[in-house]
Amino acid sequence: MKTRQAGFTLVEIAIVLVIIGLLLGGILKGQEMIIQAKVKNSITDFSGVSAAYYGYQDRYRAIPGDDGGAARWAGATAGDGNRILVGLYVPALATDETALWWDHLRRSGFVTGSGVANPINSFNGSLGVQTGDGTATPAAVLGGFTNLLMCSPNLPDKVAIALDVQMDDGQPNAGAVRGILASGNAAISTAVTAASGYLETGTNVYTLCRQF
Repeated sequence: MKTRQAGFTLVEIAIVLVIIGLLLGGILKGQEMIIQAKVKNSITDFSGVSAAYYGYQDRYRAIPGDDGGAARWAGATAGDGNRILVGLYVPALATDETALWWDHLRRSGFVTGSGVANPINSFNGSLGVQTGDGTATPAAVLGGFTNLLMCSPNLPDKVAIALDVQMDDGQPNAGAVRGILASGNAAISTAVTAASGYLETGTNVYTLCRQF
């Protein structure tokens, strides 16, 4: 007697393929929603720090970190009051004015927490602020910035592009937002040049800086 081999019918296979397609579509859509949420968080980072800075300046008529009157808080270290933040956006020392920036903002209540540690963005990069190239006599940096600027590093290419488009002009070498192709907490110092154009490969990582 011949035995018949059991197997899937074409209808059953089609149903399985449809289910798999729906699952993959849901996963991909979910990933895009997560990325978009992180984009919004990054925009909030820039807006929040800007608001804290202007609020501090209005209240104390000084730049946080550079504030020579920071002795108003017990245990606080004052800046030199020359209206220039010394140090890079990721400080080398806890006594750099770019580190004191966060301490002063936190002591004044404009930023939550305590201490000099840099906040971390949604992509594990250190948010920070510096003046020009971070020296006592700032030189042009990142395509011509010489004033106070905030940087957010370690941004995936599609996120960097979305941020620049939504906050500025979508060009990494022009406008108020500039970007460099760099992974991790890349130093922004003299002679750093903004990228000529964004390249979305899925693996590129950018540091974006916006001038106040």
